Amino acid sequence: MKDRIYNPVQDDLERVKNKLCNFCPAGITNFPDSQKMLGQILGGGKLLRPLLVLHSGNFYTYRPERLLPMATSAEMLHVATLVHDDAIDKADTRRGKPTINSIWGPDKAVVLGDYLFACAAEFAAETESIRAVKLFAGALASISTGELRQSFSAFNKTQQFDQYLKRIIGKTASLFAMATETGAVLSDAPEESVKILKEYGMNLGIAFQIMDDVLDFTGTEEELGKPVASDLLQGTVTLPSLKIIEYYPQDNPVKRLFEGKGEPADNIAEAISLVKETSILNECIETALGYSRAACRDINLLPESPSKDSMFALAESMVKRRS
Repeated sequence: MKDRIYNPVQDDLERVKNKLCNFCPAGITNFPDSQKMLGQILGGGKLLRPLLVLHSGNFYTYRPERLLPMATSAEMLHVATLVHDDAIDKADTRRGKPTINSIWGPDKAVVLGDYLFACAAEFAAETESIRAVKLFAGALASISTGELRQSFSAFNKTQQFDQYLKRIIGKTASLFAMATETGAVLSDAPEESVKILKEYGMNLGIAFQIMDDVLDFTGTEEELGKPVASDLLQGTVTLPSLKIIEYYPQDNPVKRLFEGKGEPADNIAEAISLVKETSILNECIETALGYSRAACRDINLLPESPSKDSMFALAESMVKRRS
């Protein structure tokens, strides 16, 4: 499965990874701590967003001189959001490693996140495409809006699915959609194909986030690289939590946790059991599967390309992942 997903653009994805791992702008060369901070966070993970840029740019005129900077920009924007998220959530680990804020403090983490946003914008500008830069700016605005939605809705047990959906579109799916749309735009794809690829990214991002929320309950700390049920502890209502509230409206561990009743650890353990031992787990996976299928709905309308099979395989992998 991994070969199917990565092979057509593997070499250029490695170039993006090397660019991130060796990223050291002239402005910070005299600040060793800044270099250490960048080394702590850049170049890890699955590089899904740059992968989407490259695959989406592989159906028409593949232009590495434009796609590589955009792919780098997409990943750097993603990493910047993680740095800010960890600072806001006071998280100690990310991908199994200490977070920036746990080592250097939240104030430095916020500034580093801001710096990475600026660097991501600079990479986007290297494409020399006004449209790509506008799409970058739009994604950043959507991500910020999603973070605000999450912040203002924390510990609110009266949320509905549409509110949850708007939040995850903002925080996660908008960046996936930016990656696929910019890849299409930078390869001179016709507008109909740009739309198909944007919708692919949007639906894939929703499926990805739903599965991420499921794994928050069903994964292990080793698999997740962070504590289990960390979202629930932060007061973030995800799809499994919504279903617990819906099916047990009178009394449930999410409600008790948010109201400060009982031991938090006991409420978390009960919530995890409810997700695993009832229909909630399968219902959430089915919802993710629906968005994964929606992502692929029109991909066959695109020209033949080695990336077509990769994008089908990537969508399939969304509902099978363990981390």
